[in-house]
Amino acid sequence: MTDTAQELDLPQVATQTTPGEGHAYLHERGASLEPSHPLARGPVASPPHSVDAFVKEFLRELNYGQGVPLSRSSLNDQYLALARTVRGYLTARWLETARKRRSHTERAVGYLSAEYLLGRQLDNALLATDLTQIAEDALHACGIELDALRQVEVEPGLGNGGLGRLAACFIDSMATMGAPCIGYGLRYEYGIFKQTFVDGRQIEIPDNWLSMGDPWEIAHPEMEVPVHFGGHTERYVDEAGRDRVKWIHGWDVLGIRYNYMVPGYQNGVVNTLRLWRARATRAFDLDIFNAGDYAQAVRSQTFAENISKVLYPEDSTPQGKELRLQQQYFFVACSLYDFIKHTQPTDFDVRDLPERIIFQLNDTHPVIAIPELMRLLVDDYGLEWEDAWGITRQCFAYTCHTLLPEALEVWPVSLMERLLPRHMEIIYRINEGFLDEVREAYPGDELRVRRMSIIGDHPERSVRMAHLATVASVKVNGVAELHSQLLRDKVLNDFAELWPDKFTNVTNGVTPRRFVRQANPYLSKLITDTIGVGWVANLDRLEELEVYAEDEDFREKFRAVKAANKERITRVLQRRDGIALPEGHLLDVMVKRLHEYKRQSLKLLHIVTLYDGIISGRLDPASVTPRTVVFGAKAAPGYRMAKETIYLINSAATVINADPRVEGRLFMAFPANYNVTLAERLIPAADLSEQISLAGKEASGTGNMKFALNGALTIGTDDGANVEIRRLVGDDNFFLFGMDEPQVAELQARGYRPADYYETNENLRSAINLIASGHFTGGDRDAAGLFVGDLLSNDAFLALADYQSYMDAQARVEAYYADQEAWTKSAILNVARSGYFSSDRSMRDYIDRIWHVKTGV
Repeated sequence: MTDTAQELDLPQVATQTTPGEGHAYLHERGASLEPSHPLARGPVASPPHSVDAFVKEFLRELNYGQGVPLSRSSLNDQYLALARTVRGYLTARWLETARKRRSHTERAVGYLSAEYLLGRQLDNALLATDLTQIAEDALHACGIELDALRQVEVEPGLGNGGLGRLAACFIDSMATMGAPCIGYGLRYEYGIFKQTFVDGRQIEIPDNWLSMGDPWEIAHPEMEVPVHFGGHTERYVDEAGRDRVKWIHGWDVLGIRYNYMVPGYQNGVVNTLRLWRARATRAFDLDIFNAGDYAQAVRSQTFAENISKVLYPEDSTPQGKELRLQQQYFFVACSLYDFIKHTQPTDFDVRDLPERIIFQLNDTHPVIAIPELMRLLVDDYGLEWEDAWGITRQCFAYTCHTLLPEALEVWPVSLMERLLPRHMEIIYRINEGFLDEVREAYPGDELRVRRMSIIGDHPERSVRMAHLATVASVKVNGVAELHSQLLRDKVLNDFAELWPDKFTNVTNGVTPRRFVRQANPYLSKLITDTIGVGWVANLDRLEELEVYAEDEDFREKFRAVKAANKERITRVLQRRDGIALPEGHLLDVMVKRLHEYKRQSLKLLHIVTLYDGIISGRLDPASVTPRTVVFGAKAAPGYRMAKETIYLINSAATVINADPRVEGRLFMAFPANYNVTLAERLIPAADLSEQISLAGKEASGTGNMKFALNGALTIGTDDGANVEIRRLVGDDNFFLFGMDEPQVAELQARGYRPADYYETNENLRSAINLIASGHFTGGDRDAAGLFVGDLLSNDAFLALADYQSYMDAQARVEAYYADQEAWTKSAILNVARSGYFSSDRSMRDYIDRIWHVKTGV
């Protein structure tokens, strides 16, 4: 027997295992440790029915997978073994789901998204397989606490914000509903940067989330996909005498696929998220290496792997723009090839493609898939143009996630012609045919033709990806009622006039599995104790809670839940960031991407106004409700104004938190590197949800939904999904302020002068002057100069115009919070009336209005 074998927790050495290491536990119960590792005998057919069985599987993974005995294992060893144990139970369901799908020819959804902000996977997998308690008991028997292993897990760095979080919610819901779906995206080696603060300023650190391995991914290097770039095209005549085009590639990379399992909630269905990593076709040149040029020897590898290296590389340079386009084309080229070549039978007829797949374009990032499918059908499969175009126009649907013109991607024609010359030719031809349709529908209206063209001329000749997506898709949807209306009326109004039936709305939603059941166990238990089981997969049942808003005992339990969540976030922030939150405060939370239209600047002005009022004597400290404001936000690395806003928030927090004149009344916290894991702790604790974007700028939002579902009241404008939240929860349970979208448009049309508001509002003027004086920046006036100067001379998102309305609404918040019974009743009604915002409902809408796929397959 080898020394290694003697160390492991194997059957033949069970008597050598020290008590309390798992083996003794099993032998006390007469459990066998016969070889039963999933890798040796195939996937586990069903979840273990005992703690004993789980302990066996866990120890097998620790011994065989990690190569260590329990007594010498690290926390990371234990986490990886646990994750692979749970993955083993998921794998059986995954393979069975795939087998059933292969036996049917039902239409599937191919969800194309550049982001999937998944969050930690362990708890979600345990919840989906109903293994949480068994795993906890099994680990405890081995002397391990599940909570300790939870802390080891690193959140996958595959997304940035709402777009990626939404995609993760959607694939969760599709699995829970049994809808056939493959999610496609990029396996970024470095995700969105880790944020830290140095002297209050954001510093970006690479997010090497894969450094300790990822036990949830399954690599398939043998299923590589060739992807081509550059070169030129040549005309030729094929054997049938038809004029054809050949793309002579300039260079190639390989796409390596990695599968993640996406489990449905306790229904036996496991769908697939398929991510792609770029690899060089020739990664290493031995001749060059032997000649001594070591860097040149691996140049092709480095160049190729840059494509999947970083999520959203900085694109302010020509090189950055080119890399972004490479990323987008790479992942859709891999995905289309994979679906047609690897998931369909060898005798599959591509003319049947619309019966097998609908590709959902999650924003404009994957829109290059449209000319890529045309290239495959025409060049590789030899279809005539008209036939290929007819197929393509049935295979795509497009979700637009923005109202900001700068967020609607355009690519310079010069870049497209250099990087993807064949695709540029295809786009030109698509545009020619489309403009013929426009001229036929609107004779003589060349101005309209120019507006609608896929190719724009100013400021440079460019491809308008939103136009291309709209032309080729069966449906175009916005993500909230107001957003979809503005999409039809303003952003894509010419297209909506031409094809009114093409446009629809699907309001976003969030998965109740992660953002209620998993994130808020205290509230989940209260809900289950009150209305019974079943609501996690049918969130409409939350309506049953409404009658309990009048129940004094239930309100007391609800307040206890909120208090427990506040205690939990206090512990988390103390351990994670060294932030000590005060007790007994209204917890006021604003967490979202840092962007001027989201108006973190307005929130800062509110805090400074309260602070200034107290220290100047205009406000009696006793009249101010004790309030803790928590921010969470990352600014894009090249977004200077966003970074200046972060600096000023941190600077204000340093001064305010140290000022004894406001102690016990005001406190600010800005934990660095806000992510899904922190959101799952912070959102359930919040009393007030800040959703204060300028009306007409936020597409939907999903954070607003998460807060309402967890019992926070919203203060917000009539923007995005706030409109639907307010309508559903009721005006009395929502703090509305600010201009609506028509009023915003009217003010901007007649000419907005922010200085007018500064000059006529004493509190606003005093707050801005305090910032400008350097009070929060160590006396350095210049440090706040950009922020203040932009507010007073530009203020593109009308923060000063909405300031007084916002202050008035915050005064209503304070008055209402003083009546805890009334506040609790409103919080309960927010939960009870927010079931509509389940991503399961969003998926039903997509299925009914756009995809027309079967569920339960």
